[in-house]
Amino acid sequence: MTEDKNPKEPNAENPYQTLDLKQTKIKDWAAGMSGVKAAFSDLIEEKTLVRGTKALFKMNQAGGFDCPSCAWPDPDDDRSPLGEYCENGVKALAEEATTKKITADFFKENSVYALSQLSDYEIGKKGRLTEPMYLPKNGTHYEPISWDAAFEKIGKTLNELDSPNEAVFYTSGRTSNEASFLYQLFAKEFGTNNMPDCSNMCHETSGAALRPTIGIGKGTVKLDDFYDTDLIIIIGQNPGTNAPRMLSALEKGKKNGAKIIAINPLPEAGLMGFKNPQEVKGVIGSPIKLADLYLPVKINGDMALLKAIEILLLETEKKTRVRYSTMISLKKKLRVTKPT
Repeated sequence: MTEDKNPKEPNAENPYQTLDLKQTKIKDWAAGMSGVKAAFSDLIEEKTLVRGTKALFKMNQAGGFDCPSCAWPDPDDDRSPLGEYCENGVKALAEEATTKKITADFFKENSVYALSQLSDYEIGKKGRLTEPMYLPKNGTHYEPISWDAAFEKIGKTLNELDSPNEAVFYTSGRTSNEASFLYQLFAKEFGTNNMPDCSNMCHETSGAALRPTIGIGKGTVKLDDFYDTDLIIIIGQNPGTNAPRMLSALEKGKKNGAKIIAINPLPEAGLMGFKNPQEVKGVIGSPIKLADLYLPVKINGDMALLKAIEILLLETEKKTRVRYSTMISLKKKLRVTKPT
C-alpha cells in the first residue's frame, strides 16, 4: 500500500475478494495429524513458534488462561495436559502471541482509506500495535499519541456527556476474561451498564426467546450432559469448523451410547468422521463416525422439518396417553393395586 494523494471516504463495509476457489471432493473426516500440522503452521507464520508453543501448554489448563477463540467449556475429569485446545485455538493464540508489530511508520505510509481496502484478516496479519494511535479531526492518517494524552482525550469526552448512558462500552469476544472484568468495572463505576459484546449481539434474539420459555436467556446444558445423554441433535452447526473441541465431547457421548443426528444443508466432515489428535489411534487409525443420521435439509427448510418433528412428537405423546389410560383401566378391572 502507498499513501493516497487524493484521500477518499473509507468504505463502510469490509472489502472482500474471491480467491482461488475450486470444487473438490467432499472430505469425510476431520482433525488428525492434518489439523496438528495446520495449527503449528500458524505459529511459524506469526514467527512465534517457541513462545507460542510454551503458551499452548497453559491454554485451557487449571491456573492457565482461557482460549480466546471460543467459549467451549473445559472438562474437569479428563482434561488433556498435552493440548486442551483445537486448531482454531492455536490460530487465535498465534495471532495474539505474534512477534510481528505495526509501528507509527506504517500508519504514516497508509491512509485511513488505504486501510479500509484491507480485510479484517489482512489487517490482523500485519501484527500488533506498539503504541496508541488516534485520528485527528479531518485527518486522513492515524497519528501516534502518548498514553497520558490518550487517557486525557478519553476522559475529556466521557466527562462532557450529559449522561453516562450516552456512552457504549464495546468489547470483543477475543478479549481475555481478566481484561473484560476490569473493563465492565470501569463502565459500571462510570455509571452505565451499556456494554454490548459479540455474544450479546449474536445471541440476543435467541436470548429473548429463551427467557420467557425456560426462564434464562442462555443454554442450560453442561458438558457432562453430552456424556450421559441418549440423543444429541446438532442443527446448523459445523463442529469440525466452528468448535472442533466439541468433536471430542461428541466422541465420548457416542462411546457411552448416545445417538447423534446432524441437520444441515452442508455435509460436516467432522461429524462424518473424526480422528482425535489427542489419542494415538486417532492419529494413525481410522476415523470414528459420529453422526448416526444426517438430514441434508434444503436452505430455509429447517422450520418445515422442526414442525414435522413436533407433529410426530405430539402424535407419539397421544398414543402413549391412550396406552397408559388403557393400562389403568385394565388394572382397575382386574383390581390390581400394584404395578406388575
